Amino acid sequence: MSKVAVVYWSGTGNTEAMAMAVAEGAKNKGAEVSVLTAGEFSAAQISAFDAVAFGCPSMGAEQLEESEFEPMFSDCEGEIRGKNIALFGSYGWGDGEWMRNWESRCNEDGANLVCDSVICNETPDDDALSACRELGASLI
Repeated sequence: MSKVAVVYWSGTGNTEAMAMAVAEGAKNKGAEVSVLTAGEFSAAQISAFDAVAFGCPSMGAEQLEESEFEPMFSDCEGEIRGKNIALFGSYGWGDGEWMRNWESRCNEDGANLVCDSVICNETPDDDALSACRELGASLI
């Protein structure tokens, strides 16, 4: 059985809703899933999972949340080479630049991005939640 971590930060609940849909998709494919906030996860835990889905909304000038998520993810970057990874998050403005930059970081770190990232504007609608479930399933 595959072990999947869904690690997220959410300020308004939008990215949390996406995280729960990602977890549902992975569970429906038979994975053992751990849903963790950024504050509950560290680089030391990456090796315990076959795949990790990271979720973070766009903040400020299209960047990852700086106080909790960014420091955690920066620490994880040295451990994601060759790891199956997927990214998701919500935004309220801009055009998704934060996600493109985040994908580039993961590619430079040697991560295996298993599917297209999922982003949605504000509250995830049914299409976005369905895409998140597909994202979770792709990690298996």
